Amino acid sequence: MSTSDEVQKAQSVHDTGAPTIFDKIIAGDIPCNKVYEDETALAFHDVNPQAPVHFLVIPKQRAGLTQLSNARAEQKDILGHLLFVAAQEGQKLCPGGYRIVVNDGKDGAQSVYHLHLHVMGGRQMQWPPG
Repeated sequence: MSTSDEVQKAQSVHDTGAPTIFDKIIAGDIPCNKVYEDETALAFHDVNPQAPVHFLVIPKQRAGLTQLSNARAEQKDILGHLLFVAAQEGQKLCPGGYRIVVNDGKDGAQSVYHLHLHVMGGRQMQWPPG
């Protein structure tokens, strides 16, 4: 099996794996403190905030969009929409500014394989982030 075949197989395991905590939140099985919701995206406060304001923006459909590095050309619209939601709600909740973070893969500290944007603010952010 070639390296690209191995990568594709690993990616598909995440795409078709058991429901994530985010899938359960979308289904209403786990409650969340919603910030925003429409037909394609959901934003809610992080249960383990790393800043005074910390919310997540996720697509409601995980299939094929578990990691940013797995994104395909036909997913540009949803990727743009997620960033738009993050910016719109970030401006409301963090008028002084905010940071958007996307963790990707093991080395990027991704723990839930359902693409999600962290929006953090409410204080001066440090650089480098860590």
